[in-house]
Amino acid sequence: MTLLQTASKYNAESTSETGQNIPNEHFLWYNLGSIDITDPDTYGASMGSGLSENQLLSYMVRLNYNYADKYLLTVSGRYDGASVLAEGHKWAFFPSLALGWRLDQEDWLSGVAAIDLLKLRFGVGVTGNAGVGAYGTLGNIQSFFVPFGNTAVKAYATNEPYYTGSSVQMANKGLGWEKTTQFNYGIDYRLFHGRVNGSIDFYHSNTSDLLLNMTIPTLTGFPSTKANVGKTKNIGIDFALDVVPVSTRDFNWTSSLNFGWAKDEIVELQNGKQDNVANALFIGKPIQVFYGYENAGLWQEADAAEMAKFNANGYKFTAGSVRPVDQNGDYEINDQDRVILGQKRPSISGGWTNTFSWKGLELNVELFGRFGYMISTGGEAQLGMYAQRKINYWTPKNTNAEWQKPVYSTAGGDNYSGLLGFRNASFLKLRNLSIGYNFPSKVCDAIGISSLKIYAQGKNLGNVFSTVDFIDLDLGTTYYNRGVIFGVQIGF
Repeated sequence: MTLLQTASKYNAESTSETGQNIPNEHFLWYNLGSIDITDPDTYGASMGSGLSENQLLSYMVRLNYNYADKYLLTVSGRYDGASVLAEGHKWAFFPSLALGWRLDQEDWLSGVAAIDLLKLRFGVGVTGNAGVGAYGTLGNIQSFFVPFGNTAVKAYATNEPYYTGSSVQMANKGLGWEKTTQFNYGIDYRLFHGRVNGSIDFYHSNTSDLLLNMTIPTLTGFPSTKANVGKTKNIGIDFALDVVPVSTRDFNWTSSLNFGWAKDEIVELQNGKQDNVANALFIGKPIQVFYGYENAGLWQEADAAEMAKFNANGYKFTAGSVRPVDQNGDYEINDQDRVILGQKRPSISGGWTNTFSWKGLELNVELFGRFGYMISTGGEAQLGMYAQRKINYWTPKNTNAEWQKPVYSTAGGDNYSGLLGFRNASFLKLRNLSIGYNFPSKVCDAIGISSLKIYAQGKNLGNVFSTVDFIDLDLGTTYYNRGVIFGVQIGF
């Protein structure tokens, strides 16, 4: 039996001072008193400070039972309290149960020489999430200055659009834990004297009381609130395999492959089985989706008759413009034409690592990928005024283009240019490539050290393939941050 108690506290203090037009540039930030802090228009002087605190307290008990090294049982329970949740909802209990069966220890399987280990596993447990900001359940206010006579007086309010540029959420006095109950079925194996080993897991989970930002009527004085709303479910498979394909006196090759597939689905929201379109939450669909207009590429001269029907309703489509899809055929592009475009989370992610060693030489190759999701690149504004990467855009002589024609305007250009930025995303990249040499022990002994290795390592070197060629889908950047490292490891 194991008993455990933990307590954690997060404390963040901040201070800030700003100023401009400092008399002497060599003062830097060390002499802000040299400016007139009563003249903010000239010197922009301001100061601020802040404090944020939250705590988490946990009690846990765990009981392990092992019978004949064949039948394994683990029972545990946690009692957690989070200060960020509402009064009366801070504490919750999270139990779990795990069973294991070592089949390789059974008499009817113990004589199979190829099997080193074979274990079946079953587990069920409840976990919690209290991932909300501090003080969100207490009700925040903002300060600002308002004219009163001939002076400005500090005032306080929740949301005042005439004087504040930001807004705060409405406090939820019933905000509690988000809870997930998960069932896991797995198998662990080790075969051929350790040459092959790995695991396969299948899981399904149900989450209730999701912590979500919810849009609420503005007549409440707030734009949104954090609430425990709805239910989701999730299923997935995790696979891991480690093998030693070749092992000789001088040459060894080890290979590790792992991947996971997952699918989530919204089961219920705050209004039961009714979609929450304002927050892009839909019953029976993944939690994170893109919701908007589909595009049918670009308008062409041959579409003049069809464009005229839209333009008769006030649109200004021309050849080379982005062509949104009119889902209901009424020649209007409005909320009735918005659809689910794709999911934001990858369906599959995984990696493959291979290590080759020959005498003192060692080569390591690591591949990583994500598959089956969608990203939004924002499209290409094509305003004709700013730095623009080289793209294949529409012209009368290049009608089979990827992007719309340029629009020389400060008003935002093509209103639907962002639709071309939605891309189906999948990639497999070379994350790491390293080569090294381990010097023989006799060389190390001669110079009085225990080990010596020189190596070169390349990180984020490039893609094996990618569905989007102008973005690093792994890091989400428009540039590829490649790096090369040269190093020496010395052991004493």
